[in-house]
Amino acid sequence: MRQMIEDIETEVRYTADMIGRHRLSDRVIDAMRRVPRHLFVDPGLLDEAYDNNPLPIGYGQTISQPYMVAVMTDLLELQPHQKILEVGFGSGYQAAVLSLLVKQVISLEIISPLADRAHRLLKQQGYHNVQVIQADGHFGWADEAPYDGIIVTAAPEEIPQPLIDQLAPESHLIIPVGFQGIGQQLMDVHKAKDGSINTRSRLGVRFVPLTSSTQPD
Repeated sequence: MRQMIEDIETEVRYTADMIGRHRLSDRVIDAMRRVPRHLFVDPGLLDEAYDNNPLPIGYGQTISQPYMVAVMTDLLELQPHQKILEVGFGSGYQAAVLSLLVKQVISLEIISPLADRAHRLLKQQGYHNVQVIQADGHFGWADEAPYDGIIVTAAPEEIPQPLIDQLAPESHLIIPVGFQGIGQQLMDVHKAKDGSINTRSRLGVRFVPLTSSTQPD
């Protein structure tokens, strides 16, 4: 765990100009320390659980690189009273980190076996402020909108409009965008108090595609 945190902080310094900060908030680093990543990886990959790399979790999905989890979380600029939407529940690791930083996490996952497995783990470990919903993340979850932040852990080809619509004023949508293996960018979408939208690219990334129920089998 200590080496993982050191690796995150080192990579943050290397990418400081792109991500817009030279260090991450103490709250985010503390949350990264408190979540046992080895519980969220495949048992056959336990030796790599705290490496600063993404790892496969089945169904063509991955648990994100710790640095990426930390940076995306920090870019949300979270406060304890907030409600956050996560698109792409996956292993449950990102949701566990978020749950330590906000009041409520609504997490969407379209692949039901992943959602069921990770949700059971979160409950067993005491992360009780995460609600998991099986749904297509392209459409967000309007029933609980607006959200004080939205984080997407897989890449659509373009930013889904419903996610922008469901974002509360003065909040961020952090989302990787682009085709798989071809110039994906981590986008920071900020909705101002007056509802205007400012979008900026933070850094180049590589994520699995965001699965959609509208895509052909």
